[in-house]
Order: sequence, then C-alpha cells, then structure tokens
Amino acid sequence: MEKGILDYTIVPAGIATLLIYHFWLLRQILRRPTTTLIGINARNRQIWVKAMMEDSKNGILAVQTLRNNIMASTLLATTAIMLSAAIAAQMWSNGGTCSSIFIIASSSTHLTCTMKFFSILICFLLAFLLNVQSIRYLSHASLLINVPNKTQNGRNTGVSAEFVGRIINRGSYFWSLGLRAFYFSFPLFFWIFGAIHMFLCCVFMVVLLYFLDRSSDFAAVGSTVTAV
Repeated sequence: MEKGILDYTIVPAGIATLLIYHFWLLRQILRRPTTTLIGINARNRQIWVKAMMEDSKNGILAVQTLRNNIMASTLLATTAIMLSAAIAAQMWSNGGTCSSIFIIASSSTHLTCTMKFFSILICFLLAFLLNVQSIRYLSHASLLINVPNKTQNGRNTGVSAEFVGRIINRGSYFWSLGLRAFYFSFPLFFWIFGAIHMFLCCVFMVVLLYFLDRSSDFAAVGSTVTAV
C-alpha cells in the first residue's frame, strides 16, 4: 500500500514539474524569443528563407537543406513507431504485468503496470504523429521555396518569403514537439523501476533542458548591437 501511495504522489509531482517548465518555456518563446534557442532558430529560419528566395541559384541548396530536415524527422518517426510496436508486443506477451525484481518503491499491480506501459506507448505514438506533421510541412516548403514571386505574365503568385518561412517554422515546431515527446518517455521508462527513479529523472530532465533551451549569449549580443 505504501508503494502504491508513491505512485499517486511522487509520479504526478514529477509530471507537474515537467509541465510547469514547458509552460514557462512557452511563455519565454512568446514574450522573449531571443532568450530561447527555439525563438532564435525561428527568427533565423525566416532570414534564411528570404536569402534563399532572393537568388534563384540557391534553389538546390534550399531543397537539400530541407531534405536533410525531412530525413531527420523520418528517422524519429520510424524510431517512434518501431518502439510503439515493441511496447505493444511487450504488453500483449506479459499481459500488462511487471517483473517485481527490479521494481523499487513502486506498485507492481496489473493496473499500475498497464498504466506505465500505456503512458510510454502514448508518448511514442504522439512523437510519431508530430514528426509526420513535420514531414508534411517541410515537404510543402521544399516545393514552395522555389516558386517565384511573379509569373512570366507579371502576376503575383502569392508565395512570399514570409509565407514560406511560416511553413518551415511550423514544420520545425512539430519536429521540436516530437523530440519533446521522446524526452517525456525517459521519466516514464524509469517509472517502471520505481516512482522515486521517475521523479529524479524528471528533475534531472528539467535542469538539463533549462541549460539546453536558453541562450543568453544571443540576447546579450543583440542588445549590444542595438546600443551601438
């Protein structure tokens, strides 16, 4: 009973820690984008698209760059769906039960073990869907980036650098969300071995992501340039 209490107290606390951090990160991206890598990359992608579309000679370079991003999303989507199939097979073969040998300070009942495996399965399925959406947007962008602003008759095509930049940024946002789904699967995997392991992994992930997501150097350089 005491082990079951840990699953219903420490595990939600760990998930809440991750959610609070990501809500804070979203707030920073919306209000102070130059202090986060996601905001900086979105800004630089807009500049890159404009530079690629201004010169028709850069068409091959732009398509090759987008193809590399599509390959990265394809790799993550393939990995996610393979892991989902492996977890589903594990749940089916074991009947949703966990081996109590490696479990420390956590419940090993049929319901708890089913929740553990199912939560990991949801993470990988979500990662697959998000990466598929990333491939969709980047595939559209690889076509649109070579469309001229005006036709031979002088008519405006309606495809501007800002529009293509938004499409590429959407694909990149979906890729980032798919990668976050992989990150969320780590604490859930440690939950199999115990609730305390899961909570410690959540705290470690928050500290690690904080240093990986922030970029104070770019903000400092931007303020210096503005002052000059």
